[in-house]
Amino acid sequence: MDDFEWIAQLRRGVMEFCVLLLLNQKACYGYELVDYLEQFEYLSITEGTLYPLLRRLHKEKKLESYWLESEVGHPRKYYNLTPLGLDVLNKMSLTWIGLAKELNTLLI
Repeated sequence: MDDFEWIAQLRRGVMEFCVLLLLNQKACYGYELVDYLEQFEYLSITEGTLYPLLRRLHKEKKLESYWLESEVGHPRKYYNLTPLGLDVLNKMSLTWIGLAKELNTLLI
């Protein structure tokens, strides 16, 4: 496995966590999430990757959605966490903290 493939797999593995973290802060529409994550070298995501993830999370009842009129352009579909999504996020957060601690121990 080359470096790029490893990074791609790692990103796929954490993208759900990242989206849930952002939506825990505030409701967002899809492109807003893409735009925000674009500032990070390893977390940047395309719309073609994000929207299937949002649909899956919605289908799994981790997210709910609603439409809001935009001041410019078309209405936007906003997403926010459901109680189930918040529960999943809390469990993911605890796992991430433990995993990061263990990895950091190995790095030292």
